[in-house]
Amino acid sequence: MSENKMASPGGKGTSSTVQNPVTAIDIVLEPDTIMIQRAQAANAELRKNFPKGYSLDAEHKPHISVMGGYFYTANLEKTYAAVEKVLATEKVLSWKMKAFKYYYMPLKEIGLGGIVVEPTADMIRLQKKLIDALTHFMSPTGSAAAFATTTAEPNINEATLNAVATYFSEHTGEHYSPHVTIGVGTVDYLNTLLAAPFPTFTFSAAGVSVYQFGNFGTAAKLLHPFKLTQ
Repeated sequence: MSENKMASPGGKGTSSTVQNPVTAIDIVLEPDTIMIQRAQAANAELRKNFPKGYSLDAEHKPHISVMGGYFYTANLEKTYAAVEKVLATEKVLSWKMKAFKYYYMPLKEIGLGGIVVEPTADMIRLQKKLIDALTHFMSPTGSAAAFATTTAEPNINEATLNAVATYFSEHTGEHYSPHVTIGVGTVDYLNTLLAAPFPTFTFSAAGVSVYQFGNFGTAAKLLHPFKLTQ
C-alpha cells in the first residue's frame, strides 16, 4: 500500500478510514523481452519529445492489464490466492500475442501512448475468470490514497482515478483492448507516431503479477508475483 494515509471506500476521512482501507490494484501479464525492448525504445523517443514524461523503470513497468480496480486491503491475500487458483487452469506461458498499432489517450496538450495488442480468446477467458473470482473482494469506490506514490510523483491525477473507477465498464469483455503503455508525449508527436506504419510483431507472456497502480495507471509497486508452471 502507499505510504499515504489510507482512505475509506468512500474517500472520506471518517472513522471507517482505519477499518476499510482500499488499494488500487492491477493484475497484469508480464511481457517478454521482445515487447519490453519495443516499449522501451518507444518510451525513449517519447522522452526526447516530452522530457517531463516518465521512463519505463522499476516504478513504471511495461505490462498488459487484465483486470484492475479498488480492492479492500484486508482482502489482498485472499485475492492473491483466488488469482493463483485461476492461473492454475490456464497455460499463460504458452500464449502468443500480436502487437499491431500505437494509440494514445489525450490529456489536453499531452497524451498517454501505448502499443495495442490484439485481444485473444485466451486473454478474454482469463479476464472473465478473474472477474468471476474476485469481484466480491472489491470496494465500489476508492480515492487517491489507494495508489502508490513517490517523491517524484506525489499526486494522482483525475484521469487515473476515473480510469480505475470505470475499469469494468470500459476495459472488460467486448471493450477489452489490451495494450502496453509506453509513456507521455505531446499530442502532435503522438499523432505523427500513429500516422506512420507500425511494424507488427508477436511476443509472449513471461509471467503474471499484481501491482499497485500509480499515476497514469502505471504498474508502480509490485505487490505479488505468481509462480507459473505452464
